[in-house]
Order: sequence, then structure tokens, then C-alpha cells
Amino acid sequence: MGTSLPVIDVLAWIGVLTFAAMGALAATQKGLDLLGVMVLAAVTAVGGGSIRDIVVGNLPPAVFRDEPKLWAVIVVALLVFRFSRTLDRLGTPMWLLDTLALGVFAALGAETGMEAGLGFFGTVFAGTVSAIGGGMVRDLFLGTVPAVLTNNRDLYASAAAAGAAVVFAIPALLPDLLPFALLCGAATTIALRAASRYLGLRLPRAGAT
Repeated sequence: MGTSLPVIDVLAWIGVLTFAAMGALAATQKGLDLLGVMVLAAVTAVGGGSIRDIVVGNLPPAVFRDEPKLWAVIVVALLVFRFSRTLDRLGTPMWLLDTLALGVFAALGAETGMEAGLGFFGTVFAGTVSAIGGGMVRDLFLGTVPAVLTNNRDLYASAAAAGAAVVFAIPALLPDLLPFALLCGAATTIALRAASRYLGLRLPRAGAT
């Protein structure tokens, strides 16, 4: 069932490097040393995919069979450590890249779940954890409640889940359209997060009146 669309491969690389940068930035903002920055970059970049692979029984996790990505994560961590003050000022570009990465990993994670024979809920879980798992582990390492559970500013986990659901639904109806489903799933996640930022789309919040 796997796909090898060049655009998907390129977007996957962009996603890994973006999540690595976001993890490294979070570490610098907390004053961690160089090793801490590298660890947080790696956890954020590959943690979600590793959790997904463990769930579906793909062992060892795919990232540990892809050394170039791990080396790239370390290089990104070093660059962020050196230029963190400059990157801190690039709020909107980093948000856009993070949103792109969220959509890509939600779609690719859902594909992995489908390849493992998971049903709807398993596929949605695989896609969602691929997209948000690394960030959640990062936040736990930093001693904070994961932002996806508390931040009501943007749709994040819910956007990833919706994108993963789209990836599952399209091939279920039209089996030969998996590449199209991946693009539609990623686009769904990106659109929902953008709608939450620019149109005020929100989930209900406990205690809100």
C-alpha cells in the first residue's frame, strides 16, 4: 500500500527538520545545555513516529534504520543552539513550517497504520501520535503539561486526527487513490489548524461559559 511520491518524501524531510528545530528551540528557551538541546530536538523530531512504529509492531522503529535523518536532526539542533535568538523572532514562518509538518506526519502515520492492517480508530491513532507524540514527550521532558492538552489557541491534535481520518476514508472508498488520500489528509490538517488561527475555530473547553 506504500507510496513513493517524491513530494511526500520531500515534505517528510521538511517535517523532521522542522520538528527538530521546534524541539531545540523549546530546549534553548528553558536554558538547557547543548546535550539537552540535541536530545529535545531528536525526541520532538522522531518521537511520534517511534511511538507509532512500536504500536504497529514495526521494530526497530524506522527512524533508527535511517541514519541520514538522525544526523540531520543533530545538525539542526546545533544550528538552533547557535542561532536561537534569531529563530525566536521568526514566529510566523516557524508556525507555518510546524503546521506543514503536522499535516505531513498525520498523513504518513495514518498510512503506516493502514499498512499494519489497523481499522479506523487504530489508523487515526497512528496518524495523530505520529504528528503530536514527539511534542508531547518533549513537553514531559521539560516538566510541563503537553501543550496539545492545554493550548486552546490552535486546533492541533484534533486537526491531526481529522487529517488521519481522511487518509483512511478515501482509500476505503477508492482503493487506488492512496497518494491522493495522503495529500488530502495533510491538506485537511493544515486547513483546520489555519482555520483555528485565522478564523477562530475552536473546540469546546471545560469550564468555558
